Amino acid sequence: MPANTTIRLKFIDLFAGIGGFRWALEKTLGAECVFASEWDRFAQDTYEANFGHRPDGDITIIDPHSVPDHDVLTAGFPCQPFSIAGVSKANALGRAHGFAHTTQGTLFFNVAKLIEAKRPRAFVLENVKNLRSHDRGNTFRVITATLKELGYYFESKVIDARYWVPQHRERVFIVGFRDVRDFERFAWPGIDGNTCPRFRDILESAVDPRYTLSDRLWSYLQAYAAKHRAAGNGFGYGLADLDGVARTLSARYYKDGAEVLVPQQGGLNPRRLTPRECARLMGYPDAMKIVCSDTRAYKQFGNSVAVPVVEAISRSVLAALNGNVGSNPRHGWQYELFTHESNIGQSNIGQNAILAE
Repeated sequence: MPANTTIRLKFIDLFAGIGGFRWALEKTLGAECVFASEWDRFAQDTYEANFGHRPDGDITIIDPHSVPDHDVLTAGFPCQPFSIAGVSKANALGRAHGFAHTTQGTLFFNVAKLIEAKRPRAFVLENVKNLRSHDRGNTFRVITATLKELGYYFESKVIDARYWVPQHRERVFIVGFRDVRDFERFAWPGIDGNTCPRFRDILESAVDPRYTLSDRLWSYLQAYAAKHRAAGNGFGYGLADLDGVARTLSARYYKDGAEVLVPQQGGLNPRRLTPRECARLMGYPDAMKIVCSDTRAYKQFGNSVAVPVVEAISRSVLAALNGNVGSNPRHGWQYELFTHESNIGQSNIGQNAILAE
């Protein structure tokens, strides 16, 4: 394919949630979504309202071969422990094990089976930063061994969303390619530390008083924080710096809003974010439709990917697949098996390349 030739690539959206990956790849970058899967019916409602397409349900009962062909697979899959117990025994008994043995019963198994069945040109996987240390590192070891067994070239990197949205949100991304030439063209998005957005920029100008914390809840949160400070712990509420970034928005935000509280003037107690402000904090444009209760919306946004981050990564993936060389191509690298992780926005920036032999 000649350089700079662009084709409309197809992708699938697994563990789709409310469509963060789809907003980035389809609405912004022009790729075509040919399949989506999400089991939560309330997230399905939000997804359908925004894309006119209701995702399929439980991925564990979907036949991988029934999924349409696609160029890119995306998945923000749940983090589950793997068990390697019995592998040695299976070896001794001459039984096959491989990824089908070590990942069976986990949701990553379904991602791996889809990759095996459909052989997409690339994938983008997202998970919490602690995926690397989860289950004493066993989870990540099994994932990387599986992707290697499937024959893909891939890298992982921890990226902090604070350079795109005013929120400290570290997530690990694994980007892989079937063809080493595509992998060599891929470059992680760059960081401009001078253009970090401010928390105040996502706030609404007029907010219903019901989002202000009651005296009882505010007193409880202050007492709870004081108790843990005295014990030497770091637990407590997070009163956001209007000119800085907020803590990580989580799916538990609906409980009390403690991790991201908005300071208010005039002697008022702090307040929760509104659902629209949560959408903005995750990088969704205001055109994004919120069609559920506040409680459901808080859970959905807390579980979402940060849209501008996956857009930046996906832009580089699509450029590589279209034959365009990124600003930091990997051509000529000497690939080694897993060395160490790269972290965007952290001091120990390095590189991590895995060669599927």
